[in-house]
Amino acid sequence: MTGRGRVFSTEQIYEIIWNVRAIGPIRQLIERYTIFNMEEHRVRISDIAEELGLSSATVSNVLHGKTKKVSDETIKRVQALLEERQYIPSMAGVLLAQNSSKIIGVVINDHEKYENHTLEDVFIASSLNHLSTEIEREGLFMMVKKIKDIEDIIKFASMWNMDGLVVIGFCDQDYMYLRSHMRIPFVVYDGYCENPEGIFNITIDNFDGGYQVGQYFKANGHKRALCIADNDICVDKERYEGFCAAFGKENTEFCIIPMKKKERWRFYEEQLPLFREVTAVFAVSDYYAIDLIHFLKENHFLIPEELSVAGFDDIPMCEQVTPTLTSVRQDGAMRAKLAIEKLREMKQRKNTCSSIRLPVTLVERASTK
Repeated sequence: MTGRGRVFSTEQIYEIIWNVRAIGPIRQLIERYTIFNMEEHRVRISDIAEELGLSSATVSNVLHGKTKKVSDETIKRVQALLEERQYIPSMAGVLLAQNSSKIIGVVINDHEKYENHTLEDVFIASSLNHLSTEIEREGLFMMVKKIKDIEDIIKFASMWNMDGLVVIGFCDQDYMYLRSHMRIPFVVYDGYCENPEGIFNITIDNFDGGYQVGQYFKANGHKRALCIADNDICVDKERYEGFCAAFGKENTEFCIIPMKKKERWRFYEEQLPLFREVTAVFAVSDYYAIDLIHFLKENHFLIPEELSVAGFDDIPMCEQVTPTLTSVRQDGAMRAKLAIEKLREMKQRKNTCSSIRLPVTLVERASTK
């Protein structure tokens, strides 16, 4: 482009327009042009082949490690030119050329209790962090998706030809449906699975975790306690039953609380007399325990002087709230390591046990006495 005899490069034109006040639509056009331009000038396998006087098939074979019928000299020539030309392979091409996509899908139940903040949940975020570490260590790729409909898991996994799936937060009937409708191996990472045949189920000792909290409250002289959960089935039921086994069901009140915060706090307001009758509360998740502490403090309860509060999972936030939260710790790093190891074994069709139960430990902090 020229202006009164002066020649402008594409970069200069881009910079000039970028600084124009009404740049929104123009910027979008430039970005589209830039992406198109990058694609247009991408180095292709056929370009490398033509420059070296080889077939595209030979260059492709070197690129994908299929070099049994290719001479060492040719391999070196191809690799050198690929590096020199800064060749970036098309991921779609790599997936088509290999039997293994090297993709591990992580599917999370986009449950209503997360109120459209599923991936912001601290337990979910911590789990993804541990899984990402293990997946990268294996030289694989992680793809994350929130899903409400179990059918979408099958579409998601098949579309990307995934090597395996880690499924978080669904229930037994969902896992059975997946097992009968999908051949891709998967592990149950955080959910309830009574019949793990053909599935690898990584669970924790939920009953013992609840038992440890009940035992701890009893040893500290508490006579009446409250347990709160948003349901009375699956893992929450196990945690509650463990608590009652140690503390005594006759000494324990149980409340099913609303999942949405506004409704939950209205429910808590109605239960203020109950909060004054008990001296300890066991919330079956840290999320609900921390939320309850906020409510109680706003209503002038002293924690733990008037009411002790304990949670479950020992998420990082337990050490960041005031007072710091007593909780049941599970080993997230070990859980993630086992998940990826077992997916590899299932992919290789090795015999593996169908379920493993990891131990948990009570961590005492300032929210209880």
